[in-house]
Amino acid sequence: MSIEHIWLAIGFLGQGLFFGRWVIQWIASERKAESQVPIAFWYMSLVGGLITLAYAIYRKDPVFIAGQSVGAVVYVRNLVLIARASQAKPPTGQSSPQS
Repeated sequence: MSIEHIWLAIGFLGQGLFFGRWVIQWIASERKAESQVPIAFWYMSLVGGLITLAYAIYRKDPVFIAGQSVGAVVYVRNLVLIARASQAKPPTGQSSPQS
């Protein structure tokens, strides 16, 4: 197996993960019968995007590199916002104090 074949496999893996995030989002939305964006969507976006970015860097494709780089920033930011929101919520089963 050549280096070229390995990088093609890496590129397809990244694209597969990136596509899979939409399947996760679709299943979550169908289960709730409303639009949902589960946290797994953002993790798959980040991992798939970073793998695809590595492939784009190998290919020296500036358009692909720019798109995947900006995407990674957005995915990390969404994960940070989700983490902050979950830390601000009271633990399940406990009510928040009344004023």
